[in-house]
Amino acid sequence: MKVSREVKTAVLVISSVLLFIWGFYFLRGTDLFNSYKTYYVIYDNVEELSPSAPVTLNGLVVGKINDISFIDQTSGKLRIEMQVKTNFPISTTSQAVLYKPSIIGGKQIAIIPDMKNSTLAEDGAELKSGEKPDMLSEVGDRLSPLQAKVESTIVTADSLLHGFKNVMDVKTQENLRIAIAEMSATMKEFSGSARTLNAMLAGNKNNIDATLKNLNHTTANFSKLSDSIDAANLAQTVRNLEGSLAKVDNLMNDVNSGKGTLGKLMKDDAMYNNLNGASKELKELLADFKQNPKRYVHFSVFGKKGTPYTETVVKEEKK
Repeated sequence: MKVSREVKTAVLVISSVLLFIWGFYFLRGTDLFNSYKTYYVIYDNVEELSPSAPVTLNGLVVGKINDISFIDQTSGKLRIEMQVKTNFPISTTSQAVLYKPSIIGGKQIAIIPDMKNSTLAEDGAELKSGEKPDMLSEVGDRLSPLQAKVESTIVTADSLLHGFKNVMDVKTQENLRIAIAEMSATMKEFSGSARTLNAMLAGNKNNIDATLKNLNHTTANFSKLSDSIDAANLAQTVRNLEGSLAKVDNLMNDVNSGKGTLGKLMKDDAMYNNLNGASKELKELLADFKQNPKRYVHFSVFGKKGTPYTETVVKEEKK
């Protein structure tokens, strides 16, 4: 079958028109052979957001911006048309967040799905809008309080320097120079003393080591002594000593109360008088023995009788 020239021309024209339409939409970012869902979101300001900007879901590009237009002439709000192709469920309460991924590039839209809601958004649904501040905005917000603090610090420093300038007159500056010079001399002397001390320590290193060794030996001996005291049952010794002291205390109480020989000697006047009288008689006997020893010691070859003892009263010497 022979195809006429007119049919070929018609097919070529129709193909050219279809190819032109596909190319036009392809250049606009619309693929006619793919099935997309269209979602809408409304913003007050879409600065740096351009058509064909990517739409992401958890960082994955799932679509792009198809159109940006005003809702009306009074409010000035903008409606964003998004073409999204994904098998991930997007609920009706999902949020479309406008954000800027980097400092250089423009803004994009990230869909934040609401996993708690199981109702899926249909084609042509409107999502909730949101906006995430970019890095420069966050830095600016954080730098604003810091800027106020820096300005306040500069004002305080200026006042401090002004007051310091008023205090540091010529005489004060001279005194400060003298004080710094004296401090430098003191540090030099201290450095010399430190070198001398280091030399002294280096020269007596052996003696210091021996002293520390003796100290360690003394500590070890003290530890052994402590162990010996612990082994000697010091607590039992203290208890025995307390018992002995209690017995001595009872004995002293008996003596003070006149019990026993020692107590009667201290408390009984008759015993004291008897002892006093016996002492006097012994004193008289010794005095008479000195004066008349022949009365007590007698030697006779021929049997001569001794002189009988006659009691002599010895007068007490006056004190």
